[in-house]
Amino acid sequence: MSLDAQALSERLTRLHLTAIRDQLDSLLDEAVRRELNLRDAVALLCERELDRRNERRITMATKIAHFPYLRDLDGFDFAAQPSLDKKQVRELAACRWVANGDALLLLGPPGVGKTHLAIGLGLAAIGEGYSVLFVTAPALAASLAKAHAESRLEERLGFFTKPKLLIVDELGYLPFEPNAAHLFFQLVSRRYERGSLLITSNRSVGEWGTVFGDSVVATAILDRLLHHSQVITIRGDSYRLREKRRSGLIKSAPLAQGEPA
Repeated sequence: MSLDAQALSERLTRLHLTAIRDQLDSLLDEAVRRELNLRDAVALLCERELDRRNERRITMATKIAHFPYLRDLDGFDFAAQPSLDKKQVRELAACRWVANGDALLLLGPPGVGKTHLAIGLGLAAIGEGYSVLFVTAPALAASLAKAHAESRLEERLGFFTKPKLLIVDELGYLPFEPNAAHLFFQLVSRRYERGSLLITSNRSVGEWGTVFGDSVVATAILDRLLHHSQVITIRGDSYRLREKRRSGLIKSAPLAQGEPA
């Protein structure tokens, strides 16, 4: 049976083999150029189709994640943050901790790259096939509180429990209301040993009692988070302040009398 180009294109469309349809001529030319036998030529077609589908999956998953911006780990300036172990970060990018449902805490002062790392690891998780959702801690607390007031808490907890990796950014910049702290505890309990949590915070874990306004709730949250977790503390200067110093917009603090330069 012989098919003309139009009929073949229509059949490939019906089979949802759009990458093969769109690249058919170039793929067949490549197969001839490489002198592939029929089996290897079919393998080439399948490979390109799978590549296209993976690209679409990553694009869709990235949109669903709601990252505030896109930054991969290749763009992170490890030289500017010597307290970070680049090898450890690269191992985290393999996402075994996500597969295991572990937690990851990124701690440090503002501007040291915690959000950049969180987004980069989130993109790495998407690349490995995991679902990801990004949310700031204030937005998460507000969402849970609103759902609780509207008797929709179960639905909202389900929404934040569903992704394999939930990234909670900026924990500690604003204190939680007491009720919101209890709601956050419920979410952490739902995800415990089932889904991974990545939390960035400008506060050490010893200060989380202040963040949540309740030391008992903070202890219960940390008990679950730290059971299967890695904690990375970044010590260094803010990228933003360093750039402003370089441009002369702000001056470095003067040395105290007798302080070595």
